Amino acid sequence: MAGLGAGSSARSKGAPSGRELFALSTLGLLAFFAVWYGVASSGWVPSRFLPGPVVVADTIARLSDHAYAGYTIEAHTVASLQRFGLGFGLAVALGVPLGLLMGWYRGVDDVVAPLFESVRFIAPIAWVPFAALWFGTGIGGPILIIFSGAFPPCVINAYRGARQVDTVFVEAAQTLGAGGLRIITEVLVPAALPSIVAGLRVSAGLGWQSLIGAELIVVSSGVGYLMVQGQTSLQTPIVMSAMVAIGVVGFVIDVALRALESVVQRSWGVEP
Repeated sequence: MAGLGAGSSARSKGAPSGRELFALSTLGLLAFFAVWYGVASSGWVPSRFLPGPVVVADTIARLSDHAYAGYTIEAHTVASLQRFGLGFGLAVALGVPLGLLMGWYRGVDDVVAPLFESVRFIAPIAWVPFAALWFGTGIGGPILIIFSGAFPPCVINAYRGARQVDTVFVEAAQTLGAGGLRIITEVLVPAALPSIVAGLRVSAGLGWQSLIGAELIVVSSGVGYLMVQGQTSLQTPIVMSAMVAIGVVGFVIDVALRALESVVQRSWGVEP
């Protein structure tokens, strides 16, 4: 245990501070934009294929004031977030309990695992034809595709969390007379929580990526729809503006879940 503590301390001493990490991240962003600006302004690539960052920034500002494809870029983003929230929420609501049950009850694992292991390798984009056939232009299609991307990580991480529960806690609860339901709610779920929250980051990332495939279905709003409309009209700045919106929102979602993960790890005494 002493050796483990010393190793953790050494890693902490070698890790960059928050200020250093911010400086490195800022430097990386500046380098990226500098390269982008240099290539775009060099004339090596036609501007209609690679507009510079200033052009894209101007396009984003224009899309904020004037509707394109029916809505402003903010309205498109809100529509995408609504679809993502429903699909991701459904994946969490179904995936986490299923993973816990599979990890806790061997019979459930034996029954569900073969089907789950087969289905989880199907790419979310492969569900687009079925979503269009089953739900048409309704909201059910995008939710199905987002769900198909976000569901497997929820199940897998909840399953791992349940399998890693220390049997000492379970035996102690049984000794004190706790029944099966109480053991699940007061021992299993809290012990598996760090693994569950870690899985939410992966799940949210895959769900947000699946959103673009979802919005290739016949919809009338969303950043994916905005991107497709820009591509159809050969307006690369609009396509790249939608890509920027996708990246920024995805980054914010990941930061929020990373903060939640850090809170859970600290509450359990786990080194982030």
